[in-house]
Amino acid sequence: MSGAEGSKKQKYFAKLTGLLEEYTKVFIVEVDNVGSNHLQKVRIALRGKAVILMGKNTMVRKVLRGQLASNPALEALLPLVRGNVGFVFVKEDLAEVRKILIREKVGAPAKAGAIAPCDVTIPAGGTGMEPSMTQFFQALNIATKINKGQIEITNDVHIIKTGQKVGASESNLLQKLNIRPFQYGLLIKSVYDNGTIYSDSVLDLSDDDIVAKFKQGVKNIAAIGLQVGYPTVASVPHSLLNGYKNILSVAVETDYSFKQADKVKAYLANPSAFAAAAPAASSAAPTASKAAAPAKEEPKEEEDEDMGFGLFD
Repeated sequence: MSGAEGSKKQKYFAKLTGLLEEYTKVFIVEVDNVGSNHLQKVRIALRGKAVILMGKNTMVRKVLRGQLASNPALEALLPLVRGNVGFVFVKEDLAEVRKILIREKVGAPAKAGAIAPCDVTIPAGGTGMEPSMTQFFQALNIATKINKGQIEITNDVHIIKTGQKVGASESNLLQKLNIRPFQYGLLIKSVYDNGTIYSDSVLDLSDDDIVAKFKQGVKNIAAIGLQVGYPTVASVPHSLLNGYKNILSVAVETDYSFKQADKVKAYLANPSAFAAAAPAASSAAPTASKAAAPAKEEPKEEEDEDMGFGLFD
């Protein structure tokens, strides 16, 4: 190894070490089909928000292993350093930087042998190609017709599916039609956040989504606790309420009673009294509000006919 090459490696090791010590949030990105010009544009778009660093996987692993003694959480990154990947070190909001990475993509032709990242459909209509070029369409079983001296596709054609390898015929035809169907950029594979690895789809969750998931989790814990008879913070209120209902049921069926049970027994003994009192109470209120006494007499306090019993009344 020459002195210049060794110096270059030492500078890279020092730079990566410094970034790992300074930043706690990292996007692990795949950089397949990303050229140097495109990468430079992404760097400019992220300036002040994030730092991009590429490098040989062997060198990256060596630096990571060297930092494990001072930061054991970095071990989570080692399995992710595979293939053509790089790091985007983030200080700002992860969601904001992710939006920039998704936005900064460039169109690319469908090269033969490439794996399609998306479906490709050729729209119906004129192609601008001369009738002598019909062999391209015939090779792919695409229905065409000649209209005003040019080839016209009669129907939309789904020519390539996601994950399918692009064939030579499809590639040639798309180039003839000047269609660049693919878009390439820094594809986020994983997120490293203070020692935790998760998918970038987590960044799409809103506060409402998180609250809804938390509520559902509490419901599940309460249901399990009630089913197996194991008390938890989530299940104890339900257990108390169920116990109260059982005691109330016993009191109703026996001579045993207590304050809350007295109200229920009174209602069960004479429900019509409660039903008759409700309309009377509601109709008396508007009458009292309309007729204001000159001497401002205090309104006569009505007897509380509402059942109004609660769990701990």
